[in-house]
Amino acid sequence: MNSPFEDLTKFQKKKLFDLLEAHFYKFTRNQEVLPTIKNENIICIIMEGSAQIINIEYNGNEIIMEELIKDSVFGSNISLTNSDEHQILAKEDTEVLVIDYNKLLNPKNLRYSYFNTFFKNLFDIINFKFRETNERVKILEKKQIRDKLLEYFEIEYKKNHNRSFTLSFTLRDLADYIAVNRSAMFRELKHLKEEKIIELKDKKITLLYK
Repeated sequence: MNSPFEDLTKFQKKKLFDLLEAHFYKFTRNQEVLPTIKNENIICIIMEGSAQIINIEYNGNEIIMEELIKDSVFGSNISLTNSDEHQILAKEDTEVLVIDYNKLLNPKNLRYSYFNTFFKNLFDIINFKFRETNERVKILEKKQIRDKLLEYFEIEYKKNHNRSFTLSFTLRDLADYIAVNRSAMFRELKHLKEEKIIELKDKKITLLYK
């Protein structure tokens, strides 16, 4: 995924931030990021650090809905943040840039080339984000843990064009991402290894059936 600021100089980025009246906020590890996002019409970009959008179920279980890393884009209209069950938590010290949608959509912005570059980058990233959401839905539609895992591995295989790839998060987080019990997922991974369907070393997966 490209940066929203691809092809922009430092000077152009500063001009962009001034034009959009952007604000910067800093959060510490495990701090809730922008708890008021549900009520605000904003778009946000992770400038440094990382965070997760999680869904807290009635029984206290947490499901990772989205991993947010440097340059990730999220907001009230493009992320699952519209209910009290959803939280955004910083995984480390994290800086977030916040832009008001009304400022972003001001037609006068189009007179500036640096804004047009930024807007195109942003549009591409949001399209990519929607594709990822569709991929997640395909995984969650599967009933069995094995099927969820194999669907996730298939998606990663197609992205990487390689039967070996490294997970972007821990195995514990993978269980949350595919919405299954962690112990049950580890047992299923053990079965997949024993049946020589996959190899697993740390976070590296190799698909042996490809």
